[in-house]
Amino acid sequence: MDIEFNKNEDTLKMLCYALRERLKKVAQGGGEKRLQAEKEKGKFTARERISALFDAGSRVIEIGALAAEDMYTDVGGCPSAGVVVKMGYVEGRICIVVANDATVKAGAWFPMTAKKNLRAQEIAMENRIPIIYLVDSAGVFLPMQNEVFADKEHFGRIFRNNAWMSSEGILQIAAVMGSCVAGGAYLPIMSDEAFIVEGTGSIFLAGSYLVKAAIGETVDNETLGGATAQTEISGVIDHKCKDDAECLTRIRAVLAHTGHTEKAGFDRTAPAKPALNEEEIYGLMPLDRSKPYDMMDIINRLVDDSAFEPYKELYGQTIICGYARIDGWAVGIVANQRKIVKTKKNEMQMGGVIYSDSADKAARFIMNCNQRKVPLVFIQDVTGFMVGSRSEQGGIIKDGAKMVNAMANSVVPKFTVIVGNSYGAGNYAMCGKAYDPRLIIAWPGAQIGVMSGASAAKTLLQIKVSSLKAKGKEITPAEEAELLKEITDKYNEELSPYYAAARLWIDAVIDPLETRSYLSMGIEAANNNPKMKRFNVGVIQT
Repeated sequence: MDIEFNKNEDTLKMLCYALRERLKKVAQGGGEKRLQAEKEKGKFTARERISALFDAGSRVIEIGALAAEDMYTDVGGCPSAGVVVKMGYVEGRICIVVANDATVKAGAWFPMTAKKNLRAQEIAMENRIPIIYLVDSAGVFLPMQNEVFADKEHFGRIFRNNAWMSSEGILQIAAVMGSCVAGGAYLPIMSDEAFIVEGTGSIFLAGSYLVKAAIGETVDNETLGGATAQTEISGVIDHKCKDDAECLTRIRAVLAHTGHTEKAGFDRTAPAKPALNEEEIYGLMPLDRSKPYDMMDIINRLVDDSAFEPYKELYGQTIICGYARIDGWAVGIVANQRKIVKTKKNEMQMGGVIYSDSADKAARFIMNCNQRKVPLVFIQDVTGFMVGSRSEQGGIIKDGAKMVNAMANSVVPKFTVIVGNSYGAGNYAMCGKAYDPRLIIAWPGAQIGVMSGASAAKTLLQIKVSSLKAKGKEITPAEEAELLKEITDKYNEELSPYYAAARLWIDAVIDPLETRSYLSMGIEAANNNPKMKRFNVGVIQT
């Protein structure tokens, strides 16, 4: 191995170590004292509840672990948006589980909490898989109610989704394992089956203090909406459980007795590891955004047996298209080629840039995958579409639109892995968040933005300097250098995958070696939804 490989390896491994440290901190929720306080009440923590619910030793992936990171700092933060969301197996059946973390502001709902819950429901709806809610929340965080309550994608959308999923036969199970108040009380009752834990669970529209203020009645919370009141008197809840352990066991029993649904029919053979060493990805992936490399070196360490069947290999070479398997699942891969390529016309094309011929190839490949019912995996390391007079006169806008049209109208499930750059319209064409990938994940060295930090900073600096000059203020070279640094630092922070993960623009930042697990579980979940529309790309200019 050469020195460049070793430098890359050290850098990416350090980034992965930093990622693990962030995730460890997030797993502490509201801190050790609050975790201990929950246990003293006889309760499991949110993460313990999920672990006890899932099949022992089975594969698990987490969605939105870094949501709300470095947000809401003026009120002490909201680790993981105060809710844990994981996909895993219950009685051998793939499910998504949502567990409020009562150690974070008593499980109160911040704006990002609502967004994360809606993302979990979206995954359940897209894939038609069961969703389990483990409720333990004090309700909306009132100081921010204006950002959580009234809009289309706010708190109320959750109950709309409850109703829609019920009508579609998507199983919803809820367990009231702590507080469940106000509008949040509708979530378990709009689920198909509801449980409550005696002594710790309570559910009501208004707590004792509000009841006293509203109608003058003096009553305690247990009488208002405790386990006995809601199972034996009101009939609001279906089952009363003595503790968290019994509640989770009974939820497992519901899944064990649930019938199986029709599958989409995506092809799967016996899984196989890549023939080449997966860990070599660390050394092969340059962290210098400008350095070229061969994307096939990465692909061959992600796919089963390192076997890849290319499509139009000698045409449109700045995008790689082809068929492979990931953990046994047949997939169509669309990936940006980062090495500099030479065309038959003896022209050099820059790696990571989408040219007319590569956009045309990708559009045709996407259509083929839809025709053959093959899930699509997009591997992004893209700086954008080629610009300049030759490209414009060659119809780059038309060919780019053709690719976007085919990708946007794709009916097979799409999955996106951002391994490096994800800039500008390249993000869109390669199935960015706006184009409904079933899962979208990023490696720790990824960058997501309109353009690179250096390009953006220079552009923003020019605008700022011009604005100051228009006001009659001259700026010295030293001041200009300081301003450039300030702009660059701010923009680079916003390019970070952690910035994107905090806002749920991506589902997770992952170690590259976790990529196969995320994709495999994503495809398995997608295979539960046979309701695919007929593929129709609409108007595409040729």
